Amino acid sequence: MAFVKLTPVGHARESVVDDLTFQELRAGYAELEAKLEARRARVRDGWGEKYAARVHEKQKLTTRERLLQLCDEGSALYEVGTFVNFGEQFGKLESPAAGVITVFGRVHGRLCMIIANDNTVASGAWWPRTPEKIQRAQGIALQLRLPTLYLVDCSGLYLPEQRRSFSGQRGAGHIFKMNSQLSDAGVPQVAGVFGDCIAGGGYMPLISDRVYMTEQAYMVIAGAALIKGAKSTKITSLDIGGPEVHVHQSGCADVRVPDDETLLACMRRDVARLPSSAADFYRGDARPVEPLYSPRELTGIVPADHRQAYDAYEVVARLTDQSLFWEVLPDVGTEMICGVGRVGGLYAGFILNRQGLVDDPDHPGEVRAGGALYRDGIAKISAFSRACDSDGLPILWLQDISGFDIGAEAERHGLLGYGSNLIYTNSTNTTPMFTVLLRKASGAGYYAMAGLPYDPVLQLSTPASRLSVMDGRTLAIATYNTKLDDDFEIMTKDPVERAQIEQGMRETQARIEADMDPYVAAAQMDTDEIIPLGELRAWLEVLVEASYQGYGYRRVKNPRIWSLHDLDALSRAVARGAAR
Repeated sequence: MAFVKLTPVGHARESVVDDLTFQELRAGYAELEAKLEARRARVRDGWGEKYAARVHEKQKLTTRERLLQLCDEGSALYEVGTFVNFGEQFGKLESPAAGVITVFGRVHGRLCMIIANDNTVASGAWWPRTPEKIQRAQGIALQLRLPTLYLVDCSGLYLPEQRRSFSGQRGAGHIFKMNSQLSDAGVPQVAGVFGDCIAGGGYMPLISDRVYMTEQAYMVIAGAALIKGAKSTKITSLDIGGPEVHVHQSGCADVRVPDDETLLACMRRDVARLPSSAADFYRGDARPVEPLYSPRELTGIVPADHRQAYDAYEVVARLTDQSLFWEVLPDVGTEMICGVGRVGGLYAGFILNRQGLVDDPDHPGEVRAGGALYRDGIAKISAFSRACDSDGLPILWLQDISGFDIGAEAERHGLLGYGSNLIYTNSTNTTPMFTVLLRKASGAGYYAMAGLPYDPVLQLSTPASRLSVMDGRTLAIATYNTKLDDDFEIMTKDPVERAQIEQGMRETQARIEADMDPYVAAAQMDTDEIIPLGELRAWLEVLVEASYQGYGYRRVKNPRIWSLHDLDALSRAVARGAAR
């Protein structure tokens, strides 16, 4: 019973897709990924070299230089929320990454959530959505119990847009509630104050377990300019709330350090003092092993065009250790694939959509489209999701879904009820869930498969992702339905009216297609990050390890007592009965 039946999955690339097709598909992705990298670089530059030079003139490091010194040398940074506010103008100004960098980083080998004001963007000011972005990072840290490190260098709210970031349930003040909840949950928080820390923002470091200040740092309810205006008193901000005040008089900070480099070394030392990660314990004797087939091949196997099919098992083969996988309930709801594999040596549950045509069990001998939710598939992923939650396995949802089945038969099958069951399961799961939008994420199918409204820890998109209720052409047809015949052809013979309908349909389709751009979703925080498809395996390694790093706050069962074994035994029993 304890045997976890991981078996080989997938094939060598040459037997999956021929060379010409492989190169053509890769070329399609290359254009998308070049655009992604160019936009990433634009965000990384902040407000540019001129502002980086100003930081250096003050004998300080830029925020991205601080991140490199804080994290283990040579380790990768996994940034979240890169494109928040992307392309949005505030007057004549832009706010790259919303002026705050939130990132998974390794410090002494331990994954941490790092939240750092970008001091090259308006001196680290908080723009619209900056508070929400910080809170999102804090929420991720809370769910995964990740040590949370704050690099504070913030001139306060960007006041011309204050109405969009001050009030409301997720206004700036909610950051401090999240600070408090992290503290209440026992999540370590360490704050380094490198420069400005003005007004309510002062509470973010104060609620941390340890607070460091450099000689250039100050924390004040009101800065020198406001004091001068309100009380006609000339005094510097350092005199009001510098390290001399807060370390030696108020007790609001713990340690005074001379410069950025020293402060970063102190933060690394604090993380080193934390209990070690539990990930190695849960790996046992297993070690991280690369998939047998390269994850970089995914861009030549999964077409960027959402209308083209591919073999979903080949995706699994390029994400799991040694390309080994245990599929659960393989003969039920075959439009869905559920199973378990190791990622970085740690067990994780996978749920993904099959593409192309699949057998229709309700009409033997017929087929139906994959990439949709039917009764048996919904029931299967509900049971699998519930079992993973019971067993403590993190769940990786790989979406490429057009929605639920529709029509009279679907209603007779009670899809609304089955869907409700799935929603309830996902809504009440406590095990970490992560969602990836491989390509299409449409309608209620997006919700059902742990879309962002159902609180996955993180939701990733690829450059080919399309997130919407329905695509542009379908909505155009629905909008002009009364003007179209059964073949969706315009019925009127009036040339003027016909031209108006054609233009209206084109405009509707174009507007919806533009809204489905993943950068639109990322800018307004409808998805957390856009990543190249070839980087997906590396991201999953980090997320799965983060799920196992902490211990004692959620159940993680050993594989001898997995509920999944029961599901497997029951499904085989049903299959034997059917065969008799």
